[in-house]
Amino acid sequence: MTRHLSALVVDDEPQLLELIAEVLDEKGWSVEKASTGEEAIELIGEKNFDLVFCDVMLGAADGYDVLRRFTEVQPLAKVVLMTGRGSAAGALEATSIGAFDYLLKPFSVEDINRLADLACSQIKLRDQESGSPAEAGEQLYASEIPLIGRSPKFVECLKMVGRVAASDLPVLVTGESGTGKEIVASAIHQRSKRRGGPFVVVNCGAIPVELIESELFGHVKGSFTGASGDRVGLWEQADGGTIFLDEVTETSPLFQVKLLRTLQLGEIRRVGSNRTIKIDARVIAATNRNVESEVVDGRFRQDLMYRLNAVTICLPPLRERVEDIQLLAEHFASAAGRSGAPAIRFSAAALELMKRYSWPGNVRELENAVLHAASMTDDVVYPDHLPERIREFDREMFSVESNGDPSGLSNSNGPLAPLADIEAAYVAKVLAHTGGNKQAAARILQIDRKTLTRILARNGE
Repeated sequence: MTRHLSALVVDDEPQLLELIAEVLDEKGWSVEKASTGEEAIELIGEKNFDLVFCDVMLGAADGYDVLRRFTEVQPLAKVVLMTGRGSAAGALEATSIGAFDYLLKPFSVEDINRLADLACSQIKLRDQESGSPAEAGEQLYASEIPLIGRSPKFVECLKMVGRVAASDLPVLVTGESGTGKEIVASAIHQRSKRRGGPFVVVNCGAIPVELIESELFGHVKGSFTGASGDRVGLWEQADGGTIFLDEVTETSPLFQVKLLRTLQLGEIRRVGSNRTIKIDARVIAATNRNVESEVVDGRFRQDLMYRLNAVTICLPPLRERVEDIQLLAEHFASAAGRSGAPAIRFSAAALELMKRYSWPGNVRELENAVLHAASMTDDVVYPDHLPERIREFDREMFSVESNGDPSGLSNSNGPLAPLADIEAAYVAKVLAHTGGNKQAAARILQIDRKTLTRILARNGE
């Protein structure tokens, strides 16, 4: 370390408090400890800290209060919030306010070491710079957008949302249909300095090629047949706010050239007009396609891709967020109850079936499945109350072939197949259903990924 760095650990669990303090002390940090939020806030006024590990649930003054106090008094301190009741929304709120990171309990000593080393390297880099402290940035507080889940991949995405909200950089949100790209774009807008301005959504794939330029940039009277008056386009309507270009890869090559010019110059020209209009709008784009593949195949401009993806947020499919399925299902059930549908509960069997299903339509499909179940029962949801496609998928998972032979590897006249052959065929079937995703396959098979890897190696795959 270039100087002696100081750390503060705040937690009402004595064992965890001592563990984190011991790890940091062994790494050469000067460590202070506090067991309440009030103690921590008092210490903020007495001493400067470089790194803070702070529990969220602390009583009257919680971890968010401590974090906000640090952003006011010591904005350069790197604050890590820790919680045993974490959620993606919590991670988003924390990083939006200015947290360095957000840890879900239980975590490991390696996590503490990793964050301490990262903080140390960033502080050293900052200290080597010209001397003027980095600006703390505007405080951005979370709004009520339903971002639900605590799976690691989703939490990491939401951390990224919190971090990019304060800037004006273009953001590209990628993910399969139904993963929540528009909700994430809205969350970025709501946590930005532009939150008082408009959030304009453009579904590029739904607008006919011949109309998209007029829809986005507007037109003047007489510019084409049917243009009976001047029209303000969606881009102009987004002035002072954010424009969200959903399915941007569906646009034509000709329009991509005009979109690139708008991004480069920050101005638009209405169809039929020679006058340019300066527009101050942040751009967030989204696609369910692989953008790099679209560029290689010549369907999307490489220079436009580089303009749009200053920051890329990749949303995981629901099959990679199995631990979030129950949380999401219960949220949708509660929302359905508020809209007049029965208040439903999920049986263990229904939840297990939902966790095994691959959800090709992702969160949107899960919401529709919950609404379907609510229409079938006013009490407890059992597997029979779920849509047929989910029940059918489960039946296929338990039969390698659809001919009634569970093994799928013998016939009525031949010998029974060896267990290894049945295992190999069933694993292949599961992998086919998950599109080759080994993590999702291991979850369906209820084995860990190392075991799946050994099975594949044993069968020469």
